[in-house]
Amino acid sequence: MPSCAIPENGCMALRHPKGRCVLQGARPIIDCARAKGEDMQVIEEQVYAFSKDNAPCATAQPGEMLKFVTKDCFSNRIPDEKTTMADLDYTYGFANPAAGPVYIEGAEPGDVLVVDIYEIEVADEGTVATDDHCGPLFEGTDYRTKKIKIKDGVADFNGVKILINPMIGVIGTAPAGEDVIDGFVGSHGGNMDNKLITKGTRLYLPVRVPGALLQMGDVHAAMGDGELCGTGIEIPAEITVKVQLVKNFELHWPVLETHDKWYVNANAPKYDEALMNGSKELQRLLMNVTGWDPVETYMYMSIQSDVEISQGCEPCEVQLSLRIGTPKLPQFAPLVPRP
Repeated sequence: MPSCAIPENGCMALRHPKGRCVLQGARPIIDCARAKGEDMQVIEEQVYAFSKDNAPCATAQPGEMLKFVTKDCFSNRIPDEKTTMADLDYTYGFANPAAGPVYIEGAEPGDVLVVDIYEIEVADEGTVATDDHCGPLFEGTDYRTKKIKIKDGVADFNGVKILINPMIGVIGTAPAGEDVIDGFVGSHGGNMDNKLITKGTRLYLPVRVPGALLQMGDVHAAMGDGELCGTGIEIPAEITVKVQLVKNFELHWPVLETHDKWYVNANAPKYDEALMNGSKELQRLLMNVTGWDPVETYMYMSIQSDVEISQGCEPCEVQLSLRIGTPKLPQFAPLVPRP
Protein backbone atom coordinates (compact mmCIF):
# COMPACT_ATOMS: atom_id res chain seq x y z
CA MET A 1 0.00 0.00 0.00
CA PRO A 2 1.50 3.40 -0.93
CA SER A 3 2.70 5.60 1.87
CA CYS A 4 1.19 8.99 2.56
CA ALA A 5 2.85 11.77 0.58
CA ILE A 6 3.86 14.91 2.46
CA PRO A 7 4.95 17.44 -0.15
CA GLU A 8 7.66 19.96 0.65
CA ASN A 9 5.53 22.74 -0.79
CA GLY A 10 1.92 21.56 -0.55
CA CYS A 11 -0.90 23.23 -2.41
CA MET A 12 -2.62 26.05 -0.50
CA ALA A 13 -6.04 24.94 -1.73
CA LEU A 14 -8.45 22.08 -1.38
CA ARG A 15 -10.38 20.85 -4.36
CA HIS A 16 -14.01 21.89 -4.82
CA PRO A 17 -16.27 18.99 -5.92
CA LYS A 18 -16.66 20.70 -9.30
CA GLY A 19 -12.90 20.79 -9.74
CA ARG A 20 -12.20 24.37 -8.70
CA CYS A 21 -9.56 25.12 -6.06
CA VAL A 22 -10.83 26.93 -2.99
CA LEU A 23 -8.68 28.39 -0.24
CA GLN A 24 -9.02 26.79 3.17
CA GLY A 25 -7.74 27.60 6.63
CA ALA A 26 -6.05 24.20 6.91
CA ARG A 27 -3.77 23.45 3.98
CA PRO A 28 -3.45 19.83 2.88
CA ILE A 29 -0.28 17.94 3.80
CA ILE A 30 -1.25 14.57 2.32
CA ASP A 31 -1.86 13.46 -1.24
CA CYS A 32 -5.60 12.79 -0.96
CA ALA A 33 -5.82 11.43 -4.51
CA ARG A 34 -3.96 8.32 -3.36
CA ALA A 35 -7.13 7.00 -1.71
CA LYS A 36 -8.77 6.46 -5.11
CA GLY A 37 -9.12 2.81 -6.02
CA GLU A 38 -7.77 1.50 -2.71
CA ASP A 39 -9.38 -1.63 -1.27
CA MET A 40 -10.25 -0.99 2.35
CA GLN A 41 -12.28 -2.18 5.28
CA VAL A 42 -15.59 -0.42 5.83
CA ILE A 43 -16.42 0.41 9.46
CA GLU A 44 -20.15 0.74 10.15
CA GLU A 45 -20.67 -0.35 13.79
CA GLN A 46 -21.68 2.57 16.03
CA VAL A 47 -20.82 3.19 19.68
CA TYR A 48 -21.77 6.02 22.03
CA ALA A 49 -18.74 6.15 24.32
CA PHE A 50 -14.97 5.90 24.22
CA SER A 51 -14.18 2.91 26.41
CA LYS A 52 -11.36 0.43 26.97
CA ASP A 53 -14.13 -2.17 27.31
CA ASN A 54 -15.60 -1.60 23.83
CA ALA A 55 -15.20 -4.72 21.72
CA PRO A 56 -13.42 -3.80 18.49
CA CYS A 57 -15.49 -4.26 15.35
CA ALA A 58 -12.39 -4.56 13.15
CA THR A 59 -8.61 -4.88 13.26
CA ALA A 60 -6.26 -2.83 11.09
CA GLN A 61 -2.55 -2.86 10.37
CA PRO A 62 -0.43 0.32 10.48
CA GLY A 63 -0.42 1.75 6.97
CA GLU A 64 -3.92 0.48 6.21
CA MET A 65 -6.70 2.57 4.66
CA LEU A 66 -10.14 2.48 6.34
CA LYS A 67 -13.57 3.89 5.52
CA PHE A 68 -15.80 4.92 8.44
CA VAL A 69 -19.54 5.23 7.71
CA THR A 70 -21.01 7.70 10.21
CA LYS A 71 -24.44 8.93 11.25
CA ASP A 72 -25.19 12.53 12.15
CA CYS A 73 -25.00 13.61 15.79
CA PHE A 74 -28.72 12.87 16.22
CA SER A 75 -28.24 9.25 15.10
CA ASN A 76 -30.18 10.16 11.93
CA ARG A 77 -33.35 10.55 14.03
CA ILE A 78 -34.47 13.98 12.75
CA PRO A 79 -36.20 13.31 9.42
CA ASP A 80 -37.84 16.72 8.95
CA GLU A 81 -38.17 20.24 10.36
CA LYS A 82 -41.19 19.27 12.45
CA THR A 83 -38.98 17.06 14.61
CA THR A 84 -36.79 18.79 17.20
CA MET A 85 -34.28 17.65 19.80
CA ALA A 86 -37.07 17.87 22.37
CA ASP A 87 -38.86 15.03 20.55
CA LEU A 88 -35.80 12.79 20.79
CA ASP A 89 -35.28 12.92 24.54
CA TYR A 90 -31.86 14.05 23.33
CA THR A 91 -29.12 13.41 25.87
CA TYR A 92 -25.37 13.18 25.45
CA GLY A 93 -25.48 9.50 26.34
CA PHE A 94 -27.38 8.87 23.11
CA ALA A 95 -25.76 11.49 20.92
CA ASN A 96 -22.79 11.75 18.60
CA PRO A 97 -22.54 8.08 17.58
CA ALA A 98 -19.07 7.12 16.39
CA ALA A 99 -18.16 4.37 13.94
CA GLY A 100 -15.78 1.81 15.42
CA PRO A 101 -13.83 1.08 17.42
CA VAL A 102 -10.97 -0.32 15.37
CA TYR A 103 -8.10 -2.21 17.00
CA ILE A 104 -4.76 -1.10 15.54
CA GLU A 105 -2.22 -3.92 15.53
CA GLY A 106 0.94 -3.04 17.43
CA ALA A 107 -0.51 0.02 19.19
CA GLU A 108 0.50 0.06 22.85
CA PRO A 109 0.15 2.59 25.68
CA GLY A 110 2.80 5.25 25.21
CA ASP A 111 2.54 5.20 21.42
CA VAL A 112 0.88 7.78 19.16
CA LEU A 113 -1.81 6.87 16.63
CA VAL A 114 -1.49 8.87 13.41
CA VAL A 115 -4.66 9.42 11.36
CA ASP A 116 -4.34 10.89 7.87
CA ILE A 117 -7.67 12.21 6.59
CA TYR A 118 -8.00 11.47 2.87
CA GLU A 119 -11.67 12.12 2.18
CA ILE A 120 -14.93 13.18 3.88
CA GLU A 121 -17.95 12.56 1.66
CA VAL A 122 -21.22 13.96 2.99
CA ALA A 123 -24.91 13.38 2.26
CA ASP A 124 -27.01 15.84 0.24
CA GLU A 125 -28.90 17.17 3.27
CA GLY A 126 -27.84 18.19 6.77
CA THR A 127 -29.51 19.45 9.93
CA VAL A 128 -29.03 22.48 12.17
CA ALA A 129 -30.95 22.47 15.45
CA THR A 130 -31.28 24.54 18.60
CA ASP A 131 -32.44 23.86 22.12
CA ASP A 132 -33.10 25.99 25.20
CA HIS A 133 -29.85 25.42 27.09
CA CYS A 134 -26.89 25.64 24.71
CA GLY A 135 -24.60 28.51 23.77
CA PRO A 136 -24.38 32.19 24.73
CA LEU A 137 -27.84 33.08 23.39
CA PHE A 138 -29.72 30.16 24.95
CA GLU A 139 -32.09 32.47 26.83
CA GLY A 140 -34.95 33.18 24.48
CA THR A 141 -33.94 30.40 22.08
CA ASP A 142 -36.44 27.60 21.57
CA TYR A 143 -36.24 24.12 20.08
CA ARG A 144 -36.05 24.46 16.31
CA THR A 145 -34.82 22.37 13.37
CA LYS A 146 -33.65 23.53 9.97
CA LYS A 147 -32.83 21.21 7.08
CA ILE A 148 -29.99 22.38 4.83
CA LYS A 149 -29.75 21.14 1.24
CA ILE A 150 -26.30 20.57 -0.24
CA LYS A 151 -25.57 20.44 -3.95
CA ASP A 152 -22.20 20.39 -5.71
CA GLY A 153 -20.39 21.16 -2.46
CA VAL A 154 -22.53 24.19 -1.62
CA ALA A 155 -25.05 24.48 1.23
CA ASP A 156 -28.13 26.69 0.95
CA PHE A 157 -29.17 28.60 4.10
CA ASN A 158 -32.21 30.79 3.31
CA GLY A 159 -30.77 31.52 -0.12
CA VAL A 160 -27.27 32.23 1.20
CA LYS A 161 -24.77 29.92 -0.50
CA ILE A 162 -22.11 28.44 1.79
CA LEU A 163 -19.15 26.48 0.43
CA ILE A 164 -18.94 23.40 2.62
CA ASN A 165 -15.78 22.31 4.42
CA PRO A 166 -16.61 18.89 5.92
CA MET A 167 -14.88 18.23 9.25
CA ILE A 168 -14.88 15.48 11.86
CA GLY A 169 -16.40 16.54 15.17
CA VAL A 170 -15.74 13.35 17.17
CA ILE A 171 -12.55 11.33 16.80
CA GLY A 172 -10.27 9.70 19.33
CA THR A 173 -8.90 6.67 21.09
CA ALA A 174 -10.07 4.89 24.23
CA PRO A 175 -9.07 6.40 27.60
CA ALA A 176 -7.30 4.19 30.13
CA GLY A 177 -9.67 5.20 32.92
CA GLU A 178 -13.41 5.75 33.01
CA ASP A 179 -15.55 5.75 29.87
CA VAL A 180 -16.11 9.09 28.14
CA ILE A 181 -19.33 9.45 26.16
CA ASP A 182 -18.94 10.52 22.55
CA GLY A 183 -20.51 13.92 23.15
CA PHE A 184 -17.72 14.91 25.56
CA VAL A 185 -14.13 15.94 24.86
CA GLY A 186 -10.89 14.99 26.63
CA SER A 187 -7.19 14.33 26.30
CA HIS A 188 -8.06 11.19 24.31
CA GLY A 189 -9.82 13.32 21.68
CA GLY A 190 -13.58 12.83 21.51
CA ASN A 191 -15.93 15.71 20.72
CA MET A 192 -13.19 18.25 19.91
CA ASP A 193 -15.31 19.93 17.20
CA ASN A 194 -12.11 21.32 15.69
CA LYS A 195 -12.97 22.50 12.18
CA LEU A 196 -9.37 21.93 11.06
CA ILE A 197 -9.84 18.15 11.41
CA THR A 198 -10.71 17.93 7.76
CA LYS A 199 -9.55 16.49 4.47
CA GLY A 200 -5.83 16.80 3.91
CA THR A 201 -4.72 17.07 7.53
CA ARG A 202 -2.99 14.68 9.93
CA LEU A 203 -4.11 13.99 13.49
CA TYR A 204 -1.90 12.57 16.25
CA LEU A 205 -3.73 10.85 19.13
CA PRO A 206 -2.31 9.47 22.40
CA VAL A 207 -2.58 5.69 22.75
CA ARG A 208 -3.71 4.76 26.26
CA VAL A 209 -4.89 1.14 25.79
CA PRO A 210 -3.68 -1.80 23.69
CA GLY A 211 -4.93 -1.44 20.11
CA ALA A 212 -5.78 2.27 20.61
CA LEU A 213 -9.48 1.59 19.75
CA LEU A 214 -10.02 4.31 17.16
CA GLN A 215 -13.52 5.62 16.51
CA MET A 216 -14.97 8.68 14.79
CA GLY A 217 -18.22 10.40 13.79
CA ASP A 218 -20.24 13.63 14.20
CA VAL A 219 -19.30 15.09 10.82
CA HIS A 220 -20.28 18.67 10.02
CA ALA A 221 -20.62 19.90 6.43
CA ALA A 222 -19.81 23.36 7.79
CA MET A 223 -19.28 24.81 11.26
CA GLY A 224 -18.02 28.08 12.63
CA ASP A 225 -15.42 28.23 15.38
CA GLY A 226 -17.20 28.01 18.73
CA GLU A 227 -20.26 26.18 17.31
CA LEU A 228 -22.32 28.85 19.03
CA CYS A 229 -25.79 27.27 19.08
CA GLY A 230 -24.39 23.78 19.67
CA THR A 231 -24.72 22.41 16.14
CA GLY A 232 -23.15 22.95 12.75
CA ILE A 233 -24.59 21.40 9.61
CA GLU A 234 -24.85 17.93 11.15
CA ILE A 235 -24.70 15.27 8.44
CA PRO A 236 -24.11 11.58 7.71
CA ALA A 237 -20.79 10.92 6.02
CA GLU A 238 -18.16 8.48 4.83
CA ILE A 239 -14.62 9.18 6.06
CA THR A 240 -11.54 7.68 4.43
CA VAL A 241 -8.41 7.63 6.57
CA LYS A 242 -5.02 5.98 6.80
CA VAL A 243 -3.74 4.82 10.19
CA GLN A 244 -0.08 4.72 11.21
CA LEU A 245 1.92 4.54 14.43
CA VAL A 246 4.69 6.46 16.15
CA LYS A 247 6.21 4.21 18.79
CA ASN A 248 7.16 5.33 22.29
CA PHE A 249 6.43 9.05 22.14
CA GLU A 250 4.93 11.02 25.02
CA LEU A 251 1.82 12.92 23.98
CA HIS A 252 -0.61 14.34 26.54
CA TRP A 253 -3.17 15.96 24.20
CA PRO A 254 -4.21 15.50 20.55
CA VAL A 255 -2.06 17.30 17.99
CA LEU A 256 -3.10 18.33 14.48
CA GLU A 257 -0.66 18.95 11.62
CA THR A 258 -1.50 21.08 8.60
CA HIS A 259 0.82 22.16 5.79
CA ASP A 260 2.37 25.02 7.73
CA LYS A 261 1.27 24.70 11.37
CA TRP A 262 1.04 22.46 14.40
CA TYR A 263 -2.00 22.66 16.69
CA VAL A 264 -2.47 21.32 20.20
CA ASN A 265 -6.14 20.63 21.04
CA ALA A 266 -7.04 20.92 24.73
CA ASN A 267 -10.13 21.34 26.85
CA ALA A 268 -11.44 22.10 30.34
CA PRO A 269 -14.68 23.38 31.90
CA LYS A 270 -13.39 26.97 31.76
CA TYR A 271 -11.33 28.91 29.22
CA ASP A 272 -8.39 29.67 31.52
CA GLU A 273 -7.99 25.99 32.42
CA ALA A 274 -8.18 24.87 28.79
CA LEU A 275 -5.66 27.56 27.83
CA MET A 276 -3.30 26.34 30.56
CA ASN A 277 -3.60 22.72 29.38
CA GLY A 278 -2.89 23.57 25.76
CA SER A 279 -0.11 26.04 26.55
CA LYS A 280 1.77 23.60 28.77
CA GLU A 281 1.66 20.89 26.12
CA LEU A 282 2.76 23.19 23.31
CA GLN A 283 5.57 24.57 25.48
CA ARG A 284 6.74 21.04 26.31
CA LEU A 285 6.73 19.93 22.67
CA LEU A 286 8.55 23.05 21.49
CA MET A 287 11.19 22.71 24.20
CA ASN A 288 11.77 19.10 23.12
CA VAL A 289 12.76 20.08 19.58
CA THR A 290 14.34 23.54 20.05
CA GLY A 291 16.31 23.04 23.26
CA TRP A 292 15.06 26.40 24.53
CA ASP A 293 14.35 26.88 28.22
CA PRO A 294 10.77 27.41 29.47
CA VAL A 295 10.92 31.22 29.50
CA GLU A 296 12.44 31.52 26.02
CA THR A 297 9.78 29.13 24.73
CA TYR A 298 7.01 31.09 26.45
CA MET A 299 8.27 34.28 24.83
CA TYR A 300 8.29 32.62 21.41
CA MET A 301 4.74 31.31 21.90
CA SER A 302 3.53 34.80 22.79
CA ILE A 303 4.94 36.10 19.50
CA GLN A 304 3.94 33.28 17.16
CA SER A 305 1.20 31.07 18.61
CA ASP A 306 -2.52 31.70 18.09
CA VAL A 307 -5.36 30.56 20.35
CA GLU A 308 -8.61 29.59 18.60
CA ILE A 309 -11.86 28.42 20.21
CA SER A 310 -13.17 25.24 18.62
CA GLN A 311 -16.24 24.72 20.80
CA GLY A 312 -17.78 26.91 23.48
CA CYS A 313 -21.42 26.01 24.08
CA GLU A 314 -21.73 26.82 27.81
CA PRO A 315 -24.06 26.34 29.71
CA CYS A 316 -24.36 22.89 28.09
CA GLU A 317 -22.29 20.14 29.68
CA VAL A 318 -19.64 19.90 26.94
CA GLN A 319 -16.34 21.42 28.04
CA LEU A 320 -14.70 24.28 26.18
CA SER A 321 -12.40 22.97 23.44
CA LEU A 322 -9.63 25.10 21.98
CA ARG A 323 -6.57 24.77 19.80
CA ILE A 324 -3.23 26.57 19.96
CA GLY A 325 -1.43 26.82 16.64
CA THR A 326 2.22 27.53 15.99
CA PRO A 327 4.17 27.71 12.72
CA LYS A 328 6.34 24.84 11.59
CA LEU A 329 10.05 25.50 12.07
CA PRO A 330 12.02 23.77 9.28
CA GLN A 331 15.32 24.21 11.13
CA PHE A 332 14.07 21.88 13.89
CA ALA A 333 12.63 18.37 14.02
CA PRO A 334 8.83 17.96 13.81
CA LEU A 335 6.95 18.50 17.09
CA VAL A 336 5.72 14.92 16.80
CA PRO A 337 7.91 12.39 14.96
CA ARG A 338 6.63 11.33 11.54
CA PRO A 339 5.49 7.71 11.19
